[in-house]
Amino acid sequence: MKSYMAKANEVERKWYIIDAEDKVLGRLATEVASILKGKKKPIYTPHVDTGDFVIIINAEKIKLTGNKWDQKLHIYHTGYPGGRREVSYQQLREKRPEKIIELAVKGMLPKSRLGRKMFKKLKVYSGAQHPHAAQMPEVYEI
Repeated sequence: MKSYMAKANEVERKWYIIDAEDKVLGRLATEVASILKGKKKPIYTPHVDTGDFVIIINAEKIKLTGNKWDQKLHIYHTGYPGGRREVSYQQLREKRPEKIIELAVKGMLPKSRLGRKMFKKLKVYSGAQHPHAAQMPEVYEI
């Protein structure tokens, strides 16, 4: 029996909507990453993007356990000398709550061209509204 290898043009993609309200960040991110990779499908092939689109709503209502809101930092560099910046997740939740989920999911995807392609299928919104009603997303329960 031959092994099945999915081809990029044969993959059928679905749209899923996930409500992040009162969900723990890491557990939500692992589930979303596996959907984006396509690991939940029987046609999963490691070198082909077989994943589905994911819409996450209510990103500002995500939970972190312990004291992570104050202790966990997002560290980035502006590109200028002395341009290292640190932002606590509490400050990040006030300014851009979508970024918290995006950072967690992006860290769980492959660090390659394929991983960047997978990440583009993630849509995160801070409120309950999203502009993807035409794609008829299915509710995904975690």
